[in-house]
Amino acid sequence: MKAMVLAAGLGTRLRPLTNDRPKALVEVGGRTMLEITLERLRAFGVQDVIVNVHHYADMIIRYLRAHENFGMRIEVSCEEELLDTGGGIKKAAWFFLEDDQPFLVHNVDVLSTIDLGRLVSAHQDSGAMATLAVQERKTSRYLLFDRDGTLCGRRGSADELVRDCAAPAALAFSGIHVLSPEVLRRMTEEGAFSIISTYLRLAGEGKKIAAFRADEYRWRDLGRVESVREAERELEDPSQRSL
Repeated sequence: MKAMVLAAGLGTRLRPLTNDRPKALVEVGGRTMLEITLERLRAFGVQDVIVNVHHYADMIIRYLRAHENFGMRIEVSCEEELLDTGGGIKKAAWFFLEDDQPFLVHNVDVLSTIDLGRLVSAHQDSGAMATLAVQERKTSRYLLFDRDGTLCGRRGSADELVRDCAAPAALAFSGIHVLSPEVLRRMTEEGAFSIISTYLRLAGEGKKIAAFRADEYRWRDLGRVESVREAERELEDPSQRSL
């Protein structure tokens, strides 16, 4: 299985840690976010990865070269302008259409114990176009799923439904998902756009975008300095080593 690591963000919420480096190279407990993500993917069995870059792109390229790509085949997708999650995935479509198989997408600033094997198996069993690891926790951006765990909208100031959905469950997206290549072929959006916009459009067209409930796993967003420090404290605790 192939994977994409989304690592092109500016990391503005991580300043001053990102004053002289991209967020992918911010260290958490002595390892960079990029190293942590790549090693997690490699432990799952992923050998082919594409990483999108923008801010301090050359620094990431040199870092990967210095570490011999961590023993993996790693391609780099350079974005002259930030393309957001959907635009970044669309630009890297060639990498995944080589073998036309489902692939993982993982935010570089996410630390979790989510079982990637179970996530992939759930995707394969459901026949969904995409399967999103979600949790019941607080977030500013909820996605709405019906009783069958299929995407039906999102929550802003009010619920925005893209199809009929009674009593939807509001869940938080983890930044880890599995996509079937059909998503790439159906991306009509151009330029910079969120992959969530694509998912909502596809759901409105009757395509299945599924939830993988990951409530039992630990998860942390490393997008803020405080979160990085909290993660480092957790990693010092032997009982938290699986993070």
